[in-house]
Amino acid sequence: MTHMDPFNEFEILDDPRQLPRYMYICSKEIIKAYTPHLEPLNLTYTQYLTMIALWDAHDGGSDNGNGSRGSGAPNVKELGATLYLDSGTLTPLLKKLEAQGFITRLRSKVDERNVNVELTDKGLALRAKTIGISGQILARVGLTQSEAVALFRLLRKSLKNLSD
Repeated sequence: MTHMDPFNEFEILDDPRQLPRYMYICSKEIIKAYTPHLEPLNLTYTQYLTMIALWDAHDGGSDNGNGSRGSGAPNVKELGATLYLDSGTLTPLLKKLEAQGFITRLRSKVDERNVNVELTDKGLALRAKTIGISGQILARVGLTQSEAVALFRLLRKSLKNLSD
């Protein structure tokens, strides 16, 4: 199916209400582009993002989008904050990842109200199967490296401003 190019670079100046439309469409298209890569791994896009957050935490943490760094096995609340997911969305997602053997959920020994999410060996091994997926999607998007860096910075800035 051929799509008309919906983007007119001056349209946003004429009608800033178009920005949410393009953000929404782009988000849907990105998810659609990831789907054929993730289906053979039996992962949804949101499950994939969750696994990335867990791999990052396992590695000693990478910036989780709000300026702080995780470390080790996050608890469900921390993971939800990192992914901007509420417990009603995150809990069933984690149950599915646990049923697939990628994670375990364990009550904290320090505070039994907290449930820690830990990667299993299978969950750690899954990472190797996902290497290159994001690079393929980025190549398909067609941004230069400097454009991709600029987009990343703008998205981070927007997220920070919206989260404050």
